[in-house]
Parts: sequence; C-alpha cells; structure tokens
Amino acid sequence: MNRVVITGMGIYGCLGKNIEEAKESLFHGRSGIGIDPERREIGFRSILTGIVDRPQLKGVLHRRLRIGMAEECEYAYMATVEALNMAKIDDDFLDKNEVGILYGNDSSAKAVVNAIDTVREKKDTTLIGSGSIFQSMNSTITMNLSTIFKIKGINFTVSGACASGSHAIGMGYFLIRHGLQKHIICGGAQEINSYAMGSFDGLSAFSIREGDPAAASRPFDKDRDGLIPSGGGATVILESYEEAVKRGALILGEVIGYGFSSNGAHISQPSVEGPMRSLEMSLQDANIKADEVDYINAHATSTPVGDMNEAKAINEVFGSCKPIVSSTKSMTGHECWMAGASEVAYCLLMMDNDFIAPNINFENPDENSAKLNITDKTLNKKIDVFLSNSFGFGGTNSSLIIKKFQNN
Repeated sequence: MNRVVITGMGIYGCLGKNIEEAKESLFHGRSGIGIDPERREIGFRSILTGIVDRPQLKGVLHRRLRIGMAEECEYAYMATVEALNMAKIDDDFLDKNEVGILYGNDSSAKAVVNAIDTVREKKDTTLIGSGSIFQSMNSTITMNLSTIFKIKGINFTVSGACASGSHAIGMGYFLIRHGLQKHIICGGAQEINSYAMGSFDGLSAFSIREGDPAAASRPFDKDRDGLIPSGGGATVILESYEEAVKRGALILGEVIGYGFSSNGAHISQPSVEGPMRSLEMSLQDANIKADEVDYINAHATSTPVGDMNEAKAINEVFGSCKPIVSSTKSMTGHECWMAGASEVAYCLLMMDNDFIAPNINFENPDENSAKLNITDKTLNKKIDVFLSNSFGFGGTNSSLIIKKFQNN
C-alpha cells in the first residue's frame, strides 16, 4: 500500500480568496456570513448567505476556455491554481505526467435555469449558446479543469450531496494508495446563487436570525435555528509519498484513514448509527485508536436534528477520550458540496500553524453537545491527527483522518 500525502491546497470562499486570508479568518473566529437582499425580492424565507465574490477571469483565461465554466467551476479554478502553485506542479509537469482530477459537485442550477429561460423566451434552442451544456452538467468542474490543465489521469465528478468534497478526497486516497494513480487534484465546489438555494429555503432549512448575520450559524448551540448556505471552491493535491519525495515537494499532511457509510434510512433526516459506522471505519482504516485523534472538525451545520445526532455519534465513538471538537461552519455557513474539501484545508491550516479554530456562537450547549469537548475560542494547540466529518442527504457519510507528516 502506498502512503498518500497532501502537497498543495487552495481556497476561494467566504473566509478568504486564498489560504492566507482563510487562515486569518479561522484564527480570529471571523464570520463570512452576510445578507443578500435580492433573495427577499424573489420569495426567500431567509436572506442569509456566505459572501463570495465571483473571480474575474477575463484576461486570465481565453474566452474559449471561460465559456463553458459555471460559477462553481470559476471558484474551483481559483482554488486549484493556488493548490498547484503550492505543490510546485506546473504546466510542463501536467503535460508530461498522468495527473488525475476528482472533484465534488452536486448541482449546476443557475446554468440549467438560464438555458431553460432562454428556450422558453426565444423558442429557439440555437440561442442557448455553445457553452451552456458544459456549464449545465454536474461534471462541469472536472470537464473544464481537465481541459484547462490538460489532465491525463482519472477524471470524474463525485456527487455525494454535502459529503461530495470529502468523498472526492477519499476516492483519491484510495486510488493512490492502491497504486492506480500517483497524483490527483481533489476538491469540492459549490455555487452560491439564489437558484441553487431556493429548494433548501423552501424546506425551512435556513436560519432566519437576520439581525446579526455573524451570529446566525450556531452549530451545537441550543438556540440554533437552521443552517446558512455558502459556497466557493477548495482543492488539495494528493500524491504518493514516493512521488512527492522524488519531486522534492513540501508535504503538508498524510491521509491515513477514510471511512464511509450509508444510513439506509430517511432521505433527509440524519441518523446516529450511520455516522458512527463511518467514524469507526476511518479509525480502523487508519489503524489508530480513538484517543490518538487530537481534533474533530464536525460536520455540524447548525440544524437541530443534524447536530444532535452527530453529537451522539461522536460521543459514542470518542466519549471516553473527548478530543477537541469545533465546527468551522459556525464561520463559513454550510459550504455544501465544497465543505468536505474546504474543511480538510481549514484543518491543514490549523495543523500547520498550531491552533484550533473556534466554534463561534456556541453559548448554550444542549444535553448532547454538553457531552463533547467543544471549544468556543481559538486554542493555541499542536495537532498531530485530525478527523473531518461530512454527511449528506440520502444518508451518505464520510470521515477522513489526516496526520502531521512524519518521515518514517
């Protein structure tokens, strides 16, 4: 079995447009949540959202390459450029080596809506535009980035709801570990336009605590009233240890465990047993004990049932050792398809800089969260091993374990 290491990462989201900005936001507990007044005009119950500026790619990429990129693909491109630069993988390396791409994405709503609106208004499909189909498909990110970066290895999109980004990293880890690939660009991205979020809003899943946007996302807090939609793009570069050493790459961390499960129950209500099996499998795959995990970045989205059941699952598996727990979604909101990848990047930043980001707005624990070791403030603490949870609609669960790199 090959060792699998991380040699680059990139972030483009509401905590910052690069990893340095994201690190500062995490350390200072700075929220990226704001207000989108336009959502009220079109009938949204909640107008809270993560604030993510669209990147300006004109002059960066030729129009021929930009025309097929959906919003989420633009975010993914920015994050991937940063990650490749950090990993010191250039165009020449991409051209001469079999590098793969696995990216988490589970919607491209705005592109689909725009195409349908054009047909309905103009009654002429030729006016949709040649780039529409490449924007509209769920695989918009991998098909565009594989073209832009001339990818020659594995190339497909992972659609696993809010665990998409995490499963993409897990699958990349699996392929490299078993010698099927040597280098894979992995990540997750989420469009943040209103078209992508209307159905969630219609389910009354969002917080309506609009008076203080920064205080609205409250994972594990007794007074939580729903999640905040957010988005952007996050990329990590996975490589076999041998290849990374051969290139002289800086190694940021080592992926040592991947656990997954399906709840096999309700399509939207999370369970306790499913996440427990994912957590236990990740520990077994990593060949470590529960007390060796220093920090858990919880999935916890600030929903009443979701946070409750995750707290129960964590307590069942880690109750005797009580690792430090926080949910960075308290600052980012729920980055959906992106979250599993971005939260790995956030944790890598914490591990590299010896701190644990706070679970902001955690003021009143409930009976389940009170059993966990949740930090509501930034801790200056060394992390040797962290675990990141991601769970999604349909009962899909993913748990990743990453450790600080040790050359042994």
